[in-house]
Amino acid sequence: MKDEIIIAGFGGQGVLSMGKILAYAALENDLEVTWMPSYGPEQRGGTANVTVILSDEPISSPVLDTYDTAVILNQQSLDKFESKVKPGGVLIYDPYDIHRAPSRTDIRVLAVPAMEATIAAGQAKVYNMILLGALLKARPDLPVEAVVRGLKKALPERHHHLIPANEAAIRSGMDLVP
Repeated sequence: MKDEIIIAGFGGQGVLSMGKILAYAALENDLEVTWMPSYGPEQRGGTANVTVILSDEPISSPVLDTYDTAVILNQQSLDKFESKVKPGGVLIYDPYDIHRAPSRTDIRVLAVPAMEATIAAGQAKVYNMILLGALLKARPDLPVEAVVRGLKKALPERHHHLIPANEAAIRSGMDLVP
C-alpha cells in the first residue's frame, strides 16, 4: 500500500494540521510516512499545502509531481493540483469556495459540503476534521481510531478536551462520502 496525498488550501484552514494528524496516525499504525509542508510568508490567508506519503514500504523521496489523492479547499489549489492527480486517483473538494468544479473524468471526484456541515454543527474549528473524515472514507488507509490517537499527539494537551468534537466531525465527514 502506498498513498501519495496532497492537501491544499489557504493558511488557517487546517491544511498542515490535517497532514500532521495523518502522519501521526500512520506512525501509530506502523506505516512509513513523510510529511512535507509548503506555505507562503503569510500566516493566515496565504496558500498552504502539505504532501503526505503513507506506505507499508520504505519511501524513497518526499518530493512528488503527481498524487494518488488530493484534498482541495479553494479554487487556487484546485487550479494548481487538479491536473496533478494520477489517473484513477481521488480528488476531494469542498464546493463552498470553488467557482469552477473539477472537470476530469479519469479520476474519482468527490464534492464534500464540508463548510455547510461545519456551519450546521456550529463549530468553525472542525472544518478540516470533516474533510479528514471524507478522506478516510474515500481512501481507507487508516482506521479512525489511529487518526484519533494521531489527533491526541498533534494537539497540545490544553486542547485535548476538543478531541470528542473532532472525532464526531471526522465521523460526520465520513458520512458525507457515498
